[in-house]
Amino acid sequence: MPQDSAADSLFEAPPLAEQERMVEAVLFASATPVTVRDLEVRMPHGCDPGAALEHLRKRYEGRGVHVVRVGDAWAIRTAPDLGFLMQKETTEARKLSRAAIETLAIIAYHQPVTRAEIEEIRGVSVSRGTIDQLLEMEWIRLGRRKMTPGRPVTFVVTPQFLDHFGLESARDLPGLKELRAAGLLENRPPPGAVPLGGHEPDEDEDQPELFED
Repeated sequence: MPQDSAADSLFEAPPLAEQERMVEAVLFASATPVTVRDLEVRMPHGCDPGAALEHLRKRYEGRGVHVVRVGDAWAIRTAPDLGFLMQKETTEARKLSRAAIETLAIIAYHQPVTRAEIEEIRGVSVSRGTIDQLLEMEWIRLGRRKMTPGRPVTFVVTPQFLDHFGLESARDLPGLKELRAAGLLENRPPPGAVPLGGHEPDEDEDQPELFED
């Protein structure tokens, strides 16, 4: 074999089926979603993890687990209709206060949004504890600073938030119609307006029907 041909063979990518197996192994072993860039770094030279992911996603359609996109990353997750089977093993209720629920919803639908804007939309002040709780749960994070006087920081939801609720991106958030009817999606609600049921004090009362961690 000519020397050039031998050298080229050293960099020949594995068959696509083998690339699928590699991607499957990485996703299965990873505790967090994996980006295509992460896969490119791990896999042999010449591999196409994007194509392997797409083939793997189709292969898992209709199975007990799915290959799903979470933001800019990918993960293996239980099929949504079978989630009830894992409830006893994986669900530990951690109830959010009404204030935290409202704050989280506003950030999700208005991101990037400053604390002052959250307070304007809610109609009441937001306690430091509410923001800290959401940061601690890693459902929100600090975003870019606003190009306004004082350069206030903004808040955005995280991939962990999307992953928890089975969303590919914030555009997939449900309930837009209901929240818009409640006034939550109005950029500037009337002064003194209190969306989401007219709740005024920043209380920490439990809401058993809503978000759980």
